[in-house]
Amino acid sequence: MIATRDAVSGARWVIMGAAGRDFHNFHTMVRDHQRGPRTDVVAFTATQIPGIDGRTYPAELAGDRYPQGIQIVPEIELAALIKREGVTDAIFSYSDVAHADIMAKAALVQAAGAHFVLPGVTETMIPSRKPVIAVCAVRTGCGKSQTSRMLVEGLIREGTKTVAVRHPMPYGDLVAQRVQRFATYEDMLRHQCTIEEMEEYEPYTSRGLVVFAGVDYGDILRAAEQESDVVLWDGGNNDTPFYAPDLHITVVDPLRPGHELSYYPGLVNLRMANVVVVNKVNNATPGQMEIVLGNIRAVNPDAAVVLTASEVTVADPASVRGKRVLVVEDGPTVTHGGMQYGAGVVAAQQYGAAELVDPVPYLQGSLARTFAQYKHLAGNRILPAMGYGDAQVADLAATIAAARCDVVVSGTPIDLGRLLAGKIDKPVVRVAYESRQVQGRPLQDIVSEAVARAAAAKAHLGEV
Repeated sequence: MIATRDAVSGARWVIMGAAGRDFHNFHTMVRDHQRGPRTDVVAFTATQIPGIDGRTYPAELAGDRYPQGIQIVPEIELAALIKREGVTDAIFSYSDVAHADIMAKAALVQAAGAHFVLPGVTETMIPSRKPVIAVCAVRTGCGKSQTSRMLVEGLIREGTKTVAVRHPMPYGDLVAQRVQRFATYEDMLRHQCTIEEMEEYEPYTSRGLVVFAGVDYGDILRAAEQESDVVLWDGGNNDTPFYAPDLHITVVDPLRPGHELSYYPGLVNLRMANVVVVNKVNNATPGQMEIVLGNIRAVNPDAAVVLTASEVTVADPASVRGKRVLVVEDGPTVTHGGMQYGAGVVAAQQYGAAELVDPVPYLQGSLARTFAQYKHLAGNRILPAMGYGDAQVADLAATIAAARCDVVVSGTPIDLGRLLAGKIDKPVVRVAYESRQVQGRPLQDIVSEAVARAAAAKAHLGEV
């Protein structure tokens, strides 16, 4: 059955996602904004993240028109779903996907008889009464969160109440996760956060900063506005902002030159940016820098360009020097982000580790499947900190426990030693990494001036 739109039946959508942007697009494009002829969402599809399909998007969030909620099915069933449900449009709604892969998905959708749709990004941006600074990236793992934290701390030092709002990662009870506020480690435990969530929230809470996240970003914005003068959007992967930014900052990684032009929607972020931050310049070669800076000039010559170093440290260098180390890296960065290594490898080499231990012989359960899926991991001597649920955390702990090494060097932003206390018998050395600007107009000055302009322009909106 090939479905067609008409004034009576309207459109039948499936929203392709990964438990984040897909829900936001549904809220802003359908639930809170019914357009022209009726639009019915028959399903969400899910990919990238283990265990997020097979659920139902709950009626409490979906609205009155969906008393049974909305089914969430694996993306592998997309073609059959289109034909079975008479789908007219497949709305692509997740991030960090190579341009060639986008077109492969478009071909699948069109061959099944539906339209393949990339929504306009401004349509899904919610306006705020407060100044919004958005920090996005061209790939996952570029350093946007360390840039975000640096800016939040700078604004707070200036006396500007600032909170961060993080891109969604709702992997559990969606109703309970509608609006989440994290200010302490205990908040993360109370919300039963996965390792992937803690990697993003703990670097804020450990500094005494507040970060919001969840499912319904209209409600989240209203909560964030209540306790801030400025909202800083800390984007996920390379997604575009959920809130209309008064300053759009995009972070680029010179260790992956050319990726800034070849991933969706990273290139959208690069073209939209007011400021482009080239991070990790202390580890990039002149040739890599030349490629990246040339690409920035080609697609966004009006953007201000700032260069930052990503400085890696450990508290006790002697705990690494001369040791056989197992390096644990940020999971998303080295899996679907495609990085060959992260801060853990940099720290191990910088502080004189004798050997990087290959984790492959010790992989347990789901981690063996992760290495089979992401074949570039083999040979890199890194272990991704996978932990989308209790079973994966157990597999991670068992893998580390089995590995023959002297010490674990943790390049993931969470306190892995605390998380796995009692489950492993090896010392864990935590790696810290922070941004330091080395060239360009001071980024903090650019941000502060943008905040002042936006605050003046929005003063007539009154207090929230």
